[in-house]
Amino acid sequence: MVRVRRGLFVGKQILVIDDKSELLHLMRRVLEDEEYQVSILQDGRDAFTQVKAQLPDLLILDLKLGDISGQDVLKQLKHDSVTAEIPVIVYTAAVLEAEEVSGLVNSDPSRYQSVRVVQKPFELEDLLDLVENLLSKSIR
Repeated sequence: MVRVRRGLFVGKQILVIDDKSELLHLMRRVLEDEEYQVSILQDGRDAFTQVKAQLPDLLILDLKLGDISGQDVLKQLKHDSVTAEIPVIVYTAAVLEAEEVSGLVNSDPSRYQSVRVVQKPFELEDLLDLVENLLSKSIR
């Protein structure tokens, strides 16, 4: 099935952080096909600095970054006044990690209201729907 371009959020900036090159490039291609402006980052150690410098409209973050925990990055972002309002989609293949982050989100809903947890594998269509949904609710 061919996807219809939505066009509502053309040019919105999305930063994707993952330590897996193949997934980064797949996400970039899929999101750019939807006319988003996409930046990618493979080194999790620079994640907070890059997000703060770029201030993307949306962040897509893998929880397993190899050199740093995506959950630690998420906490850092949501506790900083400059980055706290950026919507975040976090994804992981680890069931326990997904449950842990879901618990964190549920423990402080006002701080984490713009965070969604997605379990791998996921359908790209579902991810795109979630991207659109978060961007539509974004106050930025």
